[in-house]
Amino acid sequence: MTKIDCALGTPNGKHPTRALLLGSGELGKEVAISLTRLGVRVIAADSYADAPAQQVAHEARVVDMANADALRALIADVRPDIIIPEVEAIATSVLETAEHDGVRVVPSARIAATCMDREALRTLAAQELGLPTTPFRFAGSLDELKEAAGAIGFPCVVKPVMSSSGHGQSVVRAADGIEDAWTAAQQGRRAHDEGDVSRVIVERLVDLDYELTMLTVSSVAGVVVCEPIGQRQQDGDYRDSWQPANVAADVLEESRRIAHAVVEGLVARAGTDTAWGVFGVELFVLKDGSVLFNEVSPRPHDTGMVTMISQRLSEFDLHARAMLGVPVKDGHVALDIPKYTAAASHAIVVEGHGEAEFHDLDEALAQPGVDVRVFAKPKVDGHRRMGVALALGADVEEARVRAVETAQALQISIV
Repeated sequence: MTKIDCALGTPNGKHPTRALLLGSGELGKEVAISLTRLGVRVIAADSYADAPAQQVAHEARVVDMANADALRALIADVRPDIIIPEVEAIATSVLETAEHDGVRVVPSARIAATCMDREALRTLAAQELGLPTTPFRFAGSLDELKEAAGAIGFPCVVKPVMSSSGHGQSVVRAADGIEDAWTAAQQGRRAHDEGDVSRVIVERLVDLDYELTMLTVSSVAGVVVCEPIGQRQQDGDYRDSWQPANVAADVLEESRRIAHAVVEGLVARAGTDTAWGVFGVELFVLKDGSVLFNEVSPRPHDTGMVTMISQRLSEFDLHARAMLGVPVKDGHVALDIPKYTAAASHAIVVEGHGEAEFHDLDEALAQPGVDVRVFAKPKVDGHRRMGVALALGADVEEARVRAVETAQALQISIV
């Protein structure tokens, strides 16, 4: 068993364990809080100042993490023991160099690079691991996309291989929509302003019933899977999530199998025996009951924010423990809510231009079994997820309603 001996409890001392967060949004903020509770020194980096995690970290840095030279200079200055990628826009080649030089990348540099690349990930899942997926093809030009879409059939979905949260994604109903989908993929993808051409994946639009997130933890004790998380998406972005997901027994068994298999597959090719952390495995459940692998994030997942009220150890606590070499077992990932109850989260999305001020917290939290997290992002420019409401209920529907009502009780003004 690999053992990591981290010096904890002296974040401002002579030999602190230094963790560099690459990405300091709301998920990074919770990871930073979990790490600081365990005595780790956290340095939070992002492309803008006053990002949520920067407000709770020991140090804050503003840097273009997709710029290899800038990221290399940041790592040399910070001298981290651990690097935690929390966003996709990162120069992954620099992570590989850092890992070669003895810095631990969570879960590993190779896993981070694979999960950021839909082509590499889908090839691993479908061809190497034999997991069920939607029918798919890849294309590197408009002509190749036309040929691939013709082979897949319509309607189909076109996505850039390097992107996230629905950016650059299109549903194409007929052949005359292919050119617009190609343009959307090129303009909406990550690093679209760098002048190169992005490859795309084209997938058949399946008869989807619902989506699940399977939070899966790799630690020194092996791989374990949390209870499935039900979710509602809007425009490719999370809006609601809940536990338990109340899925059929055969769906649960297959979902666990797929989640376990893909994380074990990633860990096996990580190039390190410390490929530890939380993985957000995204699955499609079709109307005929079959389960398909979609994608996986090598970090806590936005739908997993429900675990802040549904589990004793949230996904952020589990991520912190795993990366520090603490064993995570089945009992650590169990639900921690009363029998015959459910938990839900509801994203608080604010529209406008300016600073978002929250009021009437007393009314929002007047009832037991509810909570909120205010992300404290410095401003809104259009629409932006600015907080999350959490709630317990007698069943999933009641928990979801209570989460929405908690969010609605908050008065939010743009100044």
